[in-house]
Amino acid sequence: MKKLITYLILLCSTATFAQQESMISFYQNHLNIVNPAFTGVKGETVLNLGVRKQWSGVAEAPETQVLSFMTSLNDKVSLGLSVVNDKVFIEKQTFASIDFSYKLQLNETHNLFMGLKAGGNNYQVNALGLQTYNVMQDASLQNISRFNPNVGIGFYLQHNDYFVSLSTPRMLNTERAKNEDGFATVATDRVHYYLSGGYNYVLNSDFTLKPTFMLRYVNGAPVSSDITANIDYKEKAQLGLNYRTDSTVGALAQFNLSDGFAIGYAYEYNTSSDLLGRANGTNEFYMQIRF
Repeated sequence: MKKLITYLILLCSTATFAQQESMISFYQNHLNIVNPAFTGVKGETVLNLGVRKQWSGVAEAPETQVLSFMTSLNDKVSLGLSVVNDKVFIEKQTFASIDFSYKLQLNETHNLFMGLKAGGNNYQVNALGLQTYNVMQDASLQNISRFNPNVGIGFYLQHNDYFVSLSTPRMLNTERAKNEDGFATVATDRVHYYLSGGYNYVLNSDFTLKPTFMLRYVNGAPVSSDITANIDYKEKAQLGLNYRTDSTVGALAQFNLSDGFAIGYAYEYNTSSDLLGRANGTNEFYMQIRF
């Protein structure tokens, strides 16, 4: 029964924060996860890896692993791969997709990237991880396993000083589990929309201020937003602060150890502890390889 209660609490917490899709601190580095158009922006071959351990101190709290890969075939066409693996107690889902991006030069200063995403979500619930007081297994606790294909679309406007990103990575509704009156039932995930942007303020020859934001919208839930401010030193190191509108604050750091390798770390803390109780914070690790 304790494990069953834990699962329902985690489902309730997830619903409260409207987190049907993953939230990560290094969202600008993994942007092709939500916007396939980002695949062509760098114009090079890049592999990004991320691991996120959410709500340290809470048993079976959410964990996320992220992989995003992008490479340019020519000056206009780029391909990529994005994989997000989420686990919350007995619930696990992996979304993988192939990303396509086409570059359209609007003028001397602006490029518009248009992207398509095609893939699917493998969703599983292992009810054997639940315990009740019954000697025999509760017949209502059934395993769930399904694969849901999906498609997405995105646009990315690029300028030397700023960018604007608009996308919806999963345009089709899919099914998952939710907490309803104390029971785990099947629910329908709703389409998410993402709006992101940023600007580069050159402070001097050494330092650049890089504020960015990410807005998430899904029908029936409050708008969630991340606001991040990074200070970049000669493109060798970045230090920043982050605020999310679900009362989460954090700090992040990224270091370019060589021309082709970078690492990063972020820590987040939820200032509203009424719901999460013993949650100590969230740790996220990031690595980038440029070929």
